[in-house]
Amino acid sequence: MTAYPAWTPASRPGIVPLHPLSFGTILGRSFAALRQNPRVLLGFALCVQTGAYLLVLVGVGLVAWGSFIRLDTVRPGSDDFEAIMTGSIALTLITGLVLGLAAGALGVIVQGIVVSEVAHAVVAEKLSLRMLWQRVRPVVWRLIGYAFLVVLATLVLIAAVAAALVGIGFVAPPAAIALGVLAVLAAIPLTLWLSTKLLLVPATIILEHASIRTAIVRSWTLIRGRFWAALGVIVLISLVFGAVAQVVSIPFSFLSTGLSTVIAPTGASDPNAIITLIVGSVLTQVVTLLVQSVAVIVQATATALIYVDCRMRREGLDLDLLAYVERRDAGATALADPYAENIGRVIAPRQTAPVFGAPAGYPGYPPAPYAPQAYAPPYAQAPQYAPPPPYAPPPPYAAPPADAPPAYAPPADAPPADAPPAVAEPTGPAPVEAPRPPDPTRPPDPTRWAAPGQTTGNPDADPESPWS
Repeated sequence: MTAYPAWTPASRPGIVPLHPLSFGTILGRSFAALRQNPRVLLGFALCVQTGAYLLVLVGVGLVAWGSFIRLDTVRPGSDDFEAIMTGSIALTLITGLVLGLAAGALGVIVQGIVVSEVAHAVVAEKLSLRMLWQRVRPVVWRLIGYAFLVVLATLVLIAAVAAALVGIGFVAPPAAIALGVLAVLAAIPLTLWLSTKLLLVPATIILEHASIRTAIVRSWTLIRGRFWAALGVIVLISLVFGAVAQVVSIPFSFLSTGLSTVIAPTGASDPNAIITLIVGSVLTQVVTLLVQSVAVIVQATATALIYVDCRMRREGLDLDLLAYVERRDAGATALADPYAENIGRVIAPRQTAPVFGAPAGYPGYPPAPYAPQAYAPPYAQAPQYAPPPPYAPPPPYAAPPADAPPAYAPPADAPPADAPPAVAEPTGPAPVEAPRPPDPTRPPDPTRWAAPGQTTGNPDADPESPWS
């Protein structure tokens, strides 16, 4: 006999409902992970972004100072001066590129932490930074390798296009300019298309522990059918944070420029003006880093939610998540990771329950517990009926045989047919008795009284008596 618990607490709600998500839900809930665990996510992202910025700034600055300072040892305009100048510029650019790639690798780690946090927030779990890192650490090198692969492919493609344009430019410069403009214009939709098709690669690597090739194939397959929704979410978030960064940084720039003008109105080299300009620039960069950190978190959250939504629609991930939440809240332990189960499962398209004011199949609502009935179209062609058979006359009347019993026999106590009809007794109301004359010997009734000249309606009353 199976024993069931007498009471089970209600499932804790996560940052999103456990059913396929709509466009508005993904866009609105992209900020929910930051509100749920701001100390871990915002603190970690801000520290990483600041460290990456300082790494690039200090590294490029030191290399540039060490290489360009050699120009003081040679005469300007000489061959040695030109050679040192060219080498210093190339060395500075290479250093900036390498350190930029390193900063990008750190940004990929932030994205991995955010995706892992969102995956747990969907099922109402809140983990520490150390626990999140333990989940991301086994696949961190795959994330970094994928980021470098994307950068390398981008550089190779840009170099190939640039080499082709330069080769055409030697032959026909106007054609090279026109092709360059067309290449730039074509690069915008191509970049948006490829970035959207490969949007789910980091989430697939983190949550499914897939290889880079498998993650690319999975992302290409999962995003099918949700391409425009994913593209809209990413583009809107990028535009919003780009506008916020400009709105926030412009006042600080104006403030630092205004203070420098007030301190040194003639434009002379005043130490106070230089210090004010440096402080204003530092404040602008700090605010910009804060906005960039929030943008990285929100974009990574949107990517994770799009991944969850695509798997819900294509593989029924919401069923696995609901089962996991119910078993966990019922007290079960050592549960399997719901994101690692049923990978690649394909389910039949599910109908959604009709919503008041919305057509059937409206996105963002749980699936209906019943299958919708199929109705005939209102103006379908009427069915064709077969014509009735031709009219056939009834058979002729046949007389019954002589020895057949009568169809009706009168009862035994019935009167004969030639007897006279019985006369009914008259009925009506009972006869009314005639009024009796008054009795002079009877005393008057004290309970009856009438005005003089009137009677009480009692036949025994004396009309001359005052009591009548």
